[in-house]
Amino acid sequence: MLWCLTKRFFIVALLFLSSGTLAFASDPSDFLPQSFAGWTKSGSAQSTADPAKADSAYPAVLKEYGFTDAETVTYTRPDGRKLTVKAARFNDATGAYGAFTFYRQPAMGTERIGTKAASANQRILFFRDNVLVDANFDRLTEMSAAELRELAGMLPAAKASSANLPSLPEYLPKSHAVENSAKYILGPQALVAQKGPLTPEQVDFTHDPEILIQDYSSESGPLTLTLIQYPTPQIAGERLRALQSAAQSAPNSLLVRRTGPLVDVVTGAVGSSDAHALLNSVNYEAEVTWNEATSMSKRDNIGNLIVGVFALTGIILLISLIFGIFFGGIRIVMKRLFPERGFDRHEDVDIIQLHL
Repeated sequence: MLWCLTKRFFIVALLFLSSGTLAFASDPSDFLPQSFAGWTKSGSAQSTADPAKADSAYPAVLKEYGFTDAETVTYTRPDGRKLTVKAARFNDATGAYGAFTFYRQPAMGTERIGTKAASANQRILFFRDNVLVDANFDRLTEMSAAELRELAGMLPAAKASSANLPSLPEYLPKSHAVENSAKYILGPQALVAQKGPLTPEQVDFTHDPEILIQDYSSESGPLTLTLIQYPTPQIAGERLRALQSAAQSAPNSLLVRRTGPLVDVVTGAVGSSDAHALLNSVNYEAEVTWNEATSMSKRDNIGNLIVGVFALTGIILLISLIFGIFFGGIRIVMKRLFPERGFDRHEDVDIIQLHL
């Protein structure tokens, strides 16, 4: 008895220590992998949920984009190469896209990593779903982009609608656009930090607008297109009148136009025909979904219901007839083959009567 108790205690203690070791070895809050493409994590990861520790220069901007947590990991290879990865996670892909455009510089080149990516020398910036990654190599090779593509595939995927990107970039004209100059903004701090052509008061962030700023080149000079998407066309019309008043008080400062819930603003060389052409090139197209039935479905037709009831009744009667013939036929066959086995009664059966 004592040996059994000692054995059970030893097993329980071993399981407890094993689970504690596993919990200590891997933190469930870490979202960067332990290893990928020959790179192995060196040391422990530095995790934080404080935006000021993730970026001491722009913590308020990270909050506007929906920052949740960040992680910094140093990876090494057997040949001595070193890679530092800083990853930030946001509430959804919209926040990750906004932060990507905020940190991306026009001088960067476009890469095909994750959802979107840009690079400058040893630094590669990309995001996949709601995770933004800033990777810095000590030395680039021909396989560096492929290695980061493998890393992007191992990042945790956003769930359901959290993986949806904003639709506002679809309205940007592509002709004469300056590459990697688009900035997606969700709050006043990001607008001020990006030194946008409009002030937070002119935009009015109390209506939760989405803003996209893109630079363009033209023969008359540089142009900047600002798209502001408001929740409703009525709010957009109100903000249009406010911006028109600002344009009248400062002539030749901006051109403004509304299309649906979008307010388009062009700044720069606004006196040129290129500026007017850029302003008129943005057109909002509403997607209308018709969810009302145009004809009566079979399910809603009472005639189909009655026909179905009769069909079901006929099927039940047919099944009953088949089973009756089957069991009755078996009884007759067994009576013919085995007449003395009790399948039939040769003697008269007395009927019990109750004389009440």
